[in-house]
Amino acid sequence: MPTILLILGWRLFFYANERNEPIHVHCRKSDKECKYWLDIEAFDLEEAYSYNMTPRDTREIKKIIFEHFEYIEQQWEEFQRRKEI
Repeated sequence: MPTILLILGWRLFFYANERNEPIHVHCRKSDKECKYWLDIEAFDLEEAYSYNMTPRDTREIKKIIFEHFEYIEQQWEEFQRRKEI
């Protein structure tokens, strides 16, 4: 489960065993956790789930994801290539 970003206490990461799911990122900060699907074509997000998240937490993590959208996409592609080896 590689960590790709650590920002403002948020850890953004991928799980290695999620088979063929579309591009997404998991986020965790203390007891808060969420997962977002990334829509590359529309430059948009869709919340897959959230746990213990306040509206402020949601705004904060969405802002982080949008600010690093292309980096997350690049890391996802690299991670998927490494899994195939």
